[in-house]
Amino acid sequence: MGDNQQTITESQWRRAVLIWDYHQMQHVLRPVDVAIGLGSHDLGVATYCAELFRAGLFPTLVFTGGNSPTTARVFPRGEAVHYREHAIELGVPAEAILLEPYATNTGENITRAREVLAGADIHPSTVLLVCKPYMERRSYATARQLWPDVEVSCASEPLEFSDYVKSIGDEKLVLDMLVGDLQRVIEYPKFGFATEQEVPEDVRAAYESLVCDGFTSRLIP
Repeated sequence: MGDNQQTITESQWRRAVLIWDYHQMQHVLRPVDVAIGLGSHDLGVATYCAELFRAGLFPTLVFTGGNSPTTARVFPRGEAVHYREHAIELGVPAEAILLEPYATNTGENITRAREVLAGADIHPSTVLLVCKPYMERRSYATARQLWPDVEVSCASEPLEFSDYVKSIGDEKLVLDMLVGDLQRVIEYPKFGFATEQEVPEDVRAAYESLVCDGFTSRLIP
């Protein structure tokens, strides 16, 4: 449990679920040329990548991610390295996995993974991004901006919001992360980091309300 634990009200929870649902793209899973597992604190990303590989959705998997202050302790050898080891334990052949162990943000995840694929003479036309559940929309918008010539879809572990919160063990932190990712969805297009995403009025109102309530630790200045 984090030090920033606080009691989440029923109203705050409802607003968080609204944002959670917005972050997920609800793309229909289908076979693609390549999948890219985006590194984070969540090993469930690697677990789901392995599940989708075993289901035959793609022949090649790239794990991308170095370290951040929040992952260095959990994944001391880097996010992508630990993801790869986990996926191999779950039955993905080592030769099916490419490694990109340096990216420190989502933009680098996309551009560096593309470079690793090109280095292996793989030039996909369809790409599946596998990430944390609340990161789908930002990942999609980033890829559309930085890799516009591929068809991008997104996937994440099919978890209910309550189950995800339980897996993290810190309600306040999860709400902070939902709010922080939505801020990036809204703001990053202005800087050329991502494509514009329509944000429904009720989602934006939920976001502004949670910011006012103090769920701000993951906001950018």
